Amino acid sequence: MSYGVKDILRMEVSPALGCTEPVAIALGAAAAASLLKGKKIEAIELWVDPNIYKNGMAVSIPGTKGLSGLDTAAALGALGGDPFLKMEVLSPVDEVITRKVSTFLAAGNVRVNLLSDHKGLYIKTIVKSGINTAESVIQDLHDNIVELSVNGKKITKHPLLAISGKEGEGTLASLEKWLKELSLKELFDLMDELDQEDLAFLEEGLRINMRLSDYGLKYGPGMGIGMALERLAIQKIIRRDMVLMAKILTSAAADARMAGVKLPAMTSAGSGNHGLTATLPIQAVSNFIETSRETVMKAIGFSHFITAYIKAHTGRLSALCGCSIAAGAGAAAAVTFLLGGTVTHIAGAIINITEDLAGVICDGAKAGCALKLSTAAGSAVQAALFSLQGITVMPTDGIIGFSPEQTMKNIGLLATHGMIETDRTILKIMIEKKFTGL
Repeated sequence: MSYGVKDILRMEVSPALGCTEPVAIALGAAAAASLLKGKKIEAIELWVDPNIYKNGMAVSIPGTKGLSGLDTAAALGALGGDPFLKMEVLSPVDEVITRKVSTFLAAGNVRVNLLSDHKGLYIKTIVKSGINTAESVIQDLHDNIVELSVNGKKITKHPLLAISGKEGEGTLASLEKWLKELSLKELFDLMDELDQEDLAFLEEGLRINMRLSDYGLKYGPGMGIGMALERLAIQKIIRRDMVLMAKILTSAAADARMAGVKLPAMTSAGSGNHGLTATLPIQAVSNFIETSRETVMKAIGFSHFITAYIKAHTGRLSALCGCSIAAGAGAAAAVTFLLGGTVTHIAGAIINITEDLAGVICDGAKAGCALKLSTAAGSAVQAALFSLQGITVMPTDGIIGFSPEQTMKNIGLLATHGMIETDRTILKIMIEKKFTGL
């Protein structure tokens, strides 16, 4: 099956309120709870893959004044979420629901199970009310509910089963298979397919992400990286250039998002932080040059395409920081295009940032992600500027291939094969730290 830009945007770019891993947990719980038709929820059991577990442990959940945890996300979804809002399932959460959830958790009514050997995104939720049980399964995509059942009986037709199954046309697996066959030149040419509807959608996505950035700069939530960089620029301790502005806009948005501010992010490849990294550096650079708004939106679309291409090779979640190696590469490619670079320059920018940031690990979603997004955004602009100056890492260096396509495939091999034990070790450290209270 042949796909196009609308398919990529439909499956890879969407708004999400809160970090996508706990939100996906909340969605699964809300979907299961909705099948019990208002019955009192008495217990929740949850089974998740290692990366969902890792990314859902420490990040603040919107609307809860700093609460976190997989058990919290599940309880919030079941007791107060709206599954028909998909990745904005927690929009209805308020103080009343949060207090109700705190009491529910204190009673020990949520049990979380880690599927330590499971590969790929997976969330299974069972919600209980007396003798009645309802179950949901989310797989591959954060909002892809593939199974629903009540008292052991599977439901085959339901509005929440929007995308079902792993194989066949119209699935993530099918889209990724098509993406992986494209060349960089073909990904570049996809920009020509963007119509006014697509450009308006991309503009709205940028507006959504800029709201987070503006909030982060105004209030300094989380680690306050964006606000600190802005303050240093005002004091003329560091210079306000393209690289710095990319770091400021992106890290400020991450500060807000990771602190649980109740504002959505426009995601890329299933991640809000990827979405911030894939879009905000382009906005920052556009403020320094003469260009049209349409060109900026095309650049953002191109950034999403590259991000999706790399994530097709690495998988949705891994031990590598996708903001660095996927969304960072997307931003580098887009900035190069925005600055008048050719496909050759774009290839050089992708290779440069790969050599620069390939070793950055993902140790879960948390406030410190703002530091990594700051680095990724700044390095994306730097990689583009270097390539435009004729500086490109040689293919004899390390994991760099003889083409940008091979380089991106090598990143996929590193993520899916080389980093398996690293991922286990990261999670082991995080779990031991949690249980020892250190």
